[in-house]
Amino acid sequence: MTMTAADIERTLPMLTDCERAEIDRLVNGALPFGAFVREGWPVLEPATKFVPNWHIDAIAEHLEAMADRQIRRLLINIPPRCMKSLLVSVFFPAWVWTWKPSERFLSASYAQSLAIRDAVKTRRLIASLWYQQRWAHVFRLTSDQNEKHRYENDQTGYRIATSVGGAAVGEGGDCRILDDPNKPLEVHSETIRESILAWVRETWSTRSNDPRTSTEVIIMQRLHERDVSGYVLAEMGGYEHLMLPARFDPERRAVTCLGWSDPRTAPGELLWPARIGEQELATLERALGSYGSAGQLQQRPSPAEGGIIKIGWFRFWTQRPTRFDEVLQSWDMAFKDARTSSYVVGQIWGRLGADLYLLDQYRAQVDFLGTVAAVRGLSARWPQAQTKLVEAKANGPAVVSTLQHELGGFIAVPVSGSKEARAAAVGPIIEAGNVYLPDMSIAPWINALLAEVQEFPNGSNDDQVDALTQALDRMYRPAIISEVKISGI
Repeated sequence: MTMTAADIERTLPMLTDCERAEIDRLVNGALPFGAFVREGWPVLEPATKFVPNWHIDAIAEHLEAMADRQIRRLLINIPPRCMKSLLVSVFFPAWVWTWKPSERFLSASYAQSLAIRDAVKTRRLIASLWYQQRWAHVFRLTSDQNEKHRYENDQTGYRIATSVGGAAVGEGGDCRILDDPNKPLEVHSETIRESILAWVRETWSTRSNDPRTSTEVIIMQRLHERDVSGYVLAEMGGYEHLMLPARFDPERRAVTCLGWSDPRTAPGELLWPARIGEQELATLERALGSYGSAGQLQQRPSPAEGGIIKIGWFRFWTQRPTRFDEVLQSWDMAFKDARTSSYVVGQIWGRLGADLYLLDQYRAQVDFLGTVAAVRGLSARWPQAQTKLVEAKANGPAVVSTLQHELGGFIAVPVSGSKEARAAAVGPIIEAGNVYLPDMSIAPWINALLAEVQEFPNGSNDDQVDALTQALDRMYRPAIISEVKISGI
């Protein structure tokens, strides 16, 4: 029996979003997204041969699911130069309009010039002879609103391109595309990084035209534990995560709600060997270094073995020496008089000859009064730790001023050089096997310290590392001086 237009109209309310999308695609002659990319490639890249690969098909499959509302929020982490912007920011909006021209797109990148670049490419694809011969009957671009950063069609669909933090985000979208929200050269600035997260949280997240049906895709390479990807995974949740490292890591195999999983089997197997082979990838790894490779290529913002300080360099004690040549406290204090994401960390270190032992640690998110109480408590527990190193920043000077006549032994340590430089300076001490940490069996909290060392300087916290490097720098210098004098006799 042939269905009439009236029959179809009566059936529509009973259809799922996915079924309606399938009907729209059939009626308008739309291609599967992967086929659309392959056929449209010569239009945008006539001088470059299209190199197919399974990761392109995987991204296409997940974007199709998003367009059908099977996936509402999608996070894609992928190395640079793997067609991420072309697939998501250029081809995808043009494809959706071949069967759903009323869709409204809002796209952003860390630089508006990048967002506009991709919007212009989409418009160029739509205006091409190939596209117009197939889908001119579906919609046409309007002439009264056809600018680089914003254009509309006669079916009420539009594309707006803006920047992260841009004032242009006063409107919303049915589909929001956030492509490279963090700039690699700025991601290590906490001020810039947190301002971007504030924008994502307070502005970008409110730009859905209909919170019940609107979709969002974030696509980027990892740059920091607290980049936009890290933030949405840790604090927002609800994102389907398509994670595609340059070298396969079986322990981190991506699996999604569509039943898809990374098809690679051998550890280290390349993502796109036909285009980025072993030689090309090795060149990239050398250029990026361990930090850049871990984040941008492997989608792990810090190297597995640690960066400046390798966790394999540490030794561990289960029974500590009964005496020490020196015992001291090392404190890293928070910046505010309120509970924040920063921790107050106090460590007890003992030196016996050239060997340095971490004996105890205090770590908590406390205000000024809590910090004062913590110093009193650790000092009572370790009365032999008369020297108390306090970095001359944040609440440090105020705490010293409050307690110096009560406890004494405070030494204000001036801030000199970057955190990375200070960690690099004590790295050889640790690598030489002279630094001992308490074994996990007697100090479970040591795992948090090792994780912070592993992620440093890309982690969201570095308070324990700061206290550690401050203590090692202070305690090792007397040993070095003593050895120099002895060798000079």
